[in-house]
Amino acid sequence: MYAVYTPFKQETPMATASVNYGSVREARDHFKDLLDAADEGRPATVTRDERRVAAVDADRLVYFLTRLHPSGVQAVADGDGWSLFLPGVPVAADGATIEEAVEEMVDALRDYAEAWTERLRLAPNHEDNWGLVQVVTLASDDQLRNWLLAV
Repeated sequence: MYAVYTPFKQETPMATASVNYGSVREARDHFKDLLDAADEGRPATVTRDERRVAAVDADRLVYFLTRLHPSGVQAVADGDGWSLFLPGVPVAADGATIEEAVEEMVDALRDYAEAWTERLRLAPNHEDNWGLVQVVTLASDDQLRNWLLAV
């Protein structure tokens, strides 16, 4: 089960502003400050070639994305077992029990995330799965299981 998200570091009274670096060099010179801001949940960005990139705490991002977008996994009793699938995503799994099917789904999602990163992200019918890939890549197996089971 998910616990209520609490930041790992307590925010210091003086560290309340966002950090925005206008170049990679500037961000590199203040890398600790960039990571501290991200860790504390403060907006932290770096601009490179007129494009902003955000630094965020990975656990906070997973927590937010899984709350914002429930998995929507569908479970179907199939003969002597269970089949799971995610509508709109080419990922499915089977198992003798629901728990086995969930374990297989975690593995299948990890395989999909790897394939997406390597090549599928460039395909028009997969490019919108960025958020799913972030969740799968950044979450622990327990977090993925809980997300799939809507715990």
